[in-house]
Amino acid sequence: QVQLQESGPGLVKPSQTLSLTCTVSGGSITTNYYYWSWIRQPPGKGLEWMGYIAYSGSTYYSPSLKSRTSISRDTSKNQFTLQLSSVTPEDAAVYYCARVNIPFGYDYWGQGTQVTVSS
Repeated sequence: QVQLQESGPGLVKPSQTLSLTCTVSGGSITTNYYYWSWIRQPPGKGLEWMGYIAYSGSTYYSPSLKSRTSISRDTSKNQFTLQLSSVTPEDAAVYYCARVNIPFGYDYWGQGTQVTVSS
């Protein structure tokens, strides 16, 4: 059974960089052909896909967030990390990591972590 767990600070100051880590157990992040995504949900709004890092290490980002987003990985720890720079209160959301199993879609999710942006 694959499990994903988000971790990181729950409070970030405006203009700072948000950094969240997803630790994966029960499966390797380098296994073909899985894609490891970050998704967020602001209060009262729908889910917003932010980007992914593939089993190969390649990355792809939402065009609307591309300039501020970076996803990296540590294969030795079986973790992948989201960095979102220059945060504003509009970046406050529940952040989720999830696995995409092509072509079936999302099959495993983390429980989500709440991030507040405030000084």
